[in-house]
Amino acid sequence: MRIALLARAHAGALVVLFVLTALACLLVSGLPRATQAAFDRALQRALISAPAVRTDLTVAGESRSPREDLHEPAAFAERERRWRALLPATLRPLVAPAGHMSAKTSLTPVTGTGGHTYINLGWLSDADRRVDWVAGRAPGAPSTTRFQGQRIPLFEVGVVEEALDQMNLRLGDTRTLGESDFAAVRIVGVFRAKDPADRYWTHNTDILHVTKLQPPGKLDFEFHTTTLIPDAALAALSGESRNLTYRWVLPLNGQAASALAVPGIGAGVAELERVLTLQATASTPYRLETGLPKVLGDFTAGLATAQTVMYLLLAGLLAVALGVIVLGVRLLTDRLDQTLALARARGGSLRQVAGTGAALTAAAVVPAALAGYALAFLVPGPVLPLAHLGPAFVLVAGVGFGAARVALAHRTPLHERRDDVAAARPSARRITVEALVVVLALTGAYLLRARGLSAQAGLDPFLLLVPIALTLAAALVTVRCYPYPLRLLVRLAARGRGAVPFLGLTRAARARAAGGLPVLILLPALAVSVFAAVISDGITGTQRLASWQQVGAPIKVTSTIEIPAATIDRIRATPGVEQVVTAQTARVQLGYSSERAEAIAVDVAQWRRLLAGAPIGLPELPGGPSALVSPELRDRGTLDIGWQSRIKAKVAGAIDAVPGFYRTGKFVVLPQDVLTRPAVNTLLIKGDVAPGEVARLVPSATVESQEGALAAIQGDPLTGAVRTTLVVVTVALALYALVAVILSLVVGAADRARAVAFLRTLGLSDRQAQRLTMLEVLPMVLVTALVGFGLGLALPAALGPGVDLSAYAGDLPVGGYSPDLLTPGALAAGLALVAVLGAYAHTALDRRRDLGGALRAGDLS
Repeated sequence: MRIALLARAHAGALVVLFVLTALACLLVSGLPRATQAAFDRALQRALISAPAVRTDLTVAGESRSPREDLHEPAAFAERERRWRALLPATLRPLVAPAGHMSAKTSLTPVTGTGGHTYINLGWLSDADRRVDWVAGRAPGAPSTTRFQGQRIPLFEVGVVEEALDQMNLRLGDTRTLGESDFAAVRIVGVFRAKDPADRYWTHNTDILHVTKLQPPGKLDFEFHTTTLIPDAALAALSGESRNLTYRWVLPLNGQAASALAVPGIGAGVAELERVLTLQATASTPYRLETGLPKVLGDFTAGLATAQTVMYLLLAGLLAVALGVIVLGVRLLTDRLDQTLALARARGGSLRQVAGTGAALTAAAVVPAALAGYALAFLVPGPVLPLAHLGPAFVLVAGVGFGAARVALAHRTPLHERRDDVAAARPSARRITVEALVVVLALTGAYLLRARGLSAQAGLDPFLLLVPIALTLAAALVTVRCYPYPLRLLVRLAARGRGAVPFLGLTRAARARAAGGLPVLILLPALAVSVFAAVISDGITGTQRLASWQQVGAPIKVTSTIEIPAATIDRIRATPGVEQVVTAQTARVQLGYSSERAEAIAVDVAQWRRLLAGAPIGLPELPGGPSALVSPELRDRGTLDIGWQSRIKAKVAGAIDAVPGFYRTGKFVVLPQDVLTRPAVNTLLIKGDVAPGEVARLVPSATVESQEGALAAIQGDPLTGAVRTTLVVVTVALALYALVAVILSLVVGAADRARAVAFLRTLGLSDRQAQRLTMLEVLPMVLVTALVGFGLGLALPAALGPGVDLSAYAGDLPVGGYSPDLLTPGALAAGLALVAVLGAYAHTALDRRRDLGGALRAGDLS
């Protein structure tokens, strides 16, 4: 047959098919690329925002013999080149070329302090680029001094400013270190970090800050600081008499990481650990220090849920898109029906007829698939196998259905069918298969809730199959069952005087061939879009709750020192400030033992008023010396608390968390008036005031806001990717659902027009024709909308523990969905409206047709 002539004759159907196919290929090829790019950004942000000490690869080794001591920077550089040569191939692109090295002693006590003060020696390969000397001078070469009648090494050192006050050190002091193998240090300089916020310092917090420790079972604290020594001091530093550790830091370049490479990165870290153990000598073992596996594990846990949700949505989108394409192919093949039947009657073979249907379908599908596939390359992101397989699957499915439908319709010449006379009876085999699908779907949903996710890492296929099976089962049940209530309505309509209700409902109940396919398209479209809307609303609500729990107030000000009363008065007088609640936080002693707890003294009644309208709250606290405590302290009865003075507080109740302060461990909430003299170090502020303005008034404090916390949660790339995909898929499915309704009207237009033409010869008016068309179309749309709506609301509960969305909601579990019914209701109403408008448009077009042209001569006999 002449394909070009047929294409010109059916150009409208081909254009519709072209648009549907191109859009489907663009979505199934472009969305995976976009989501994978979002996954990569999320991983890069996780690696960059984590402390460098957790993500960098640090090779550490203890020197236990003079033979293993490294006395010059060149020896450290030579070892670094060795470690870089041992890096597995998966880690080499991620390791930055510029690292640093260090040599530090640990647990070096100051002689005569009873183990309460420790001054360690530390060498950094790039100290000259990292610190500024604010007092004294940089340390010089070591020398010797006499102590207890023997010569001991004397190191010139520099200390951080913080150590001067907390450890009672002074510039020029000389302190003796050790209990048996002695050394001395002379403080010749005081330094300050050039950029204290640099991630570099997470490797060297012992140098930048004084460490204050309370040993178990003791009331006194230990103070530790690590001083800086110069390159020349390495010659006198030995592991024979000190706890000496060498470290080589290989910094990780987070910007070069890819989510697809996470399994390889984890395997590379394990391989590097194994190789380093083989480099150990008899006196110096080497090990790998990194928290990278933990960071990758946390990211993978959130990624698995994101992949599950996205692939579930993409699977539903692909199924609906294919269904709409099938409707478009059906529209095309229905219009070819008379032409192909005539060709078959004139001796055309089944292969020729089927080839014609496939070729004409391919004339629209092939260029559309290529166009959609090409447009997908405009979407930034890595090219996944799914980006290639999706368009290919759409192309094969479209052309294959076109050939199969034509072959089945014309397998015998002049094979007339009258589906409108009586509903076809399904075979026993088909009923058995459909019943099996329903049973398996329900069983799968039960098992998913019972067992949860697979313990193995990665995407759980069971979690993808169960929602698809539930959707398919609901569609099959709807297709099979919705004619039965219509038949009851037909019987009631038969008793009435009007013929239009009886005829319209009868055609709706019998139009199985025309009504079944739209149901299979509309139901998953509605179910997945409602599911996406419910999940999106659940995430949004939980994100807001998490932001309030993180901050505990619209604005929270915390300070390490007391906030002066004059500053508090200025904040109260700031325009926009409505309420200020003062509080004091501290770590307090419980009883007379070493047991400690976190405590906050606050006016709970004022705090409750400040939280009015927020999704969080606090229980009332009775007056007098009473306390709200953590669950671990609920059975104490009365607490003896050592704070400014000894306080005896009766336990008034237990709370799981104190919003903005404590979520785990032991904690106590006390009335502020139980303190002898409240030293306010925390402010809770309500009002329309910028956090920056508050920070200006209290420069020594940290200012947090609920809006800022919410923006940080929502700004996570992984969270943004999930929400964007939910929105895109919801909109796409809504459009596909509307297109499905329109196509279902067009597909049955010829048969409907013929029926209306018959009835017009019997006196059917235009208004009655419109009612007839609406009664034929609306039942399918309304029943499918209700079932899809219910299934979409039930899917989050059906999936249960299978979808953990806490990673996108501030680590709070997303549950107890209370969906906003506006979006689903608008979608269902839109479908009904399109069906009504389509019915009116259909009858309006039918009025222009000549009855003689709509009726064949054989139909009147």
